Amino acid sequence: MRSENEPFSWYSRFALLLGRAVLNALGRTWRFRVLNSEALRELRSARRSFIFALWHGHLLPLLWYHRDQSVVVLISEHRDGELVARAATSLGFGLIRGSSTRGAGRALISIVRELQAGREVAITPDGPRGPAAKFAPGALVAAQRSDSFILPVVAVADRAWRLRSWDRFMIPKPFARVTIAYGNPTKVLATSPRGAAEEGLRFEELMSEALGMASG
Repeated sequence: MRSENEPFSWYSRFALLLGRAVLNALGRTWRFRVLNSEALRELRSARRSFIFALWHGHLLPLLWYHRDQSVVVLISEHRDGELVARAATSLGFGLIRGSSTRGAGRALISIVRELQAGREVAITPDGPRGPAAKFAPGALVAAQRSDSFILPVVAVADRAWRLRSWDRFMIPKPFARVTIAYGNPTKVLATSPRGAAEEGLRFEELMSEALGMASG
């Protein structure tokens, strides 16, 4: 008797192979312009732990650009996160599974451990379900507990497809010019209920500044 998971497993394998081939073909045509790269370079040269904070809709070009750099990425345990997780693994990323709605406590512990071990962790603070461009507190708590910096990073493409999803997920078109902009590395000040809300707004503003830089 066929189990209910078999059709999804078959579909997942097929979609992963197809998606990986398409991403490899697309990604090799993208032309990257990088702004404020010294922010990333200085963190790495000083061996400081930090969190890449990126919006969920910018995930694809940023995964491609940072492939094979030993970054650990937080991916949702939802079913639609499974394909992203497998694709990220194929691009050389380490994985932490969880989100603000599922596996949150376990994921937070894992993030803090990775940061304390000196690794770089990438988090989409508006994922996995939105609202878009809103900074959920998980990244703030992890950064404060591990005494790590948060490094805002955004991507803008001059030509891209946009999915009809909550995050308007961006897929740069062939030969698109993709601009990546890093904000300034920033420490979290407070994560009390009131402080976390204020810090979330502060980091949303930092993300907006990086987006303005990339769009300029």
